[in-house]
Amino acid sequence: LLSVVPPSYRPVTAASHNLEHLAIYLSIGISFGAGYPARPWIPAIGLASFCGAIEIAQLWAPGRHARLVDFLVDAAAACIGVGMAWVALRLWMLKRPR
Repeated sequence: LLSVVPPSYRPVTAASHNLEHLAIYLSIGISFGAGYPARPWIPAIGLASFCGAIEIAQLWAPGRHARLVDFLVDAAAACIGVGMAWVALRLWMLKRPR
């Protein structure tokens, strides 16, 4: 929702724009990766598609703009998050007593 509202409605942090995007989409990727661990490529593809859709939706939002670098940071962070969750769950399964 914060990606398509006018800029005046967005909260402001001291972090850089790309760091904000990285943190948000990394956490989303970790959440989806942990929630759907059996097939990690499905949430990765879905989140990358979602990132593209959000950037395209910004073309019609007043005061917003679509940027390729935002899409690349968002999609990469989401996919890295899914991968981190997948690796963490695999390591946890290996160390778990049977």
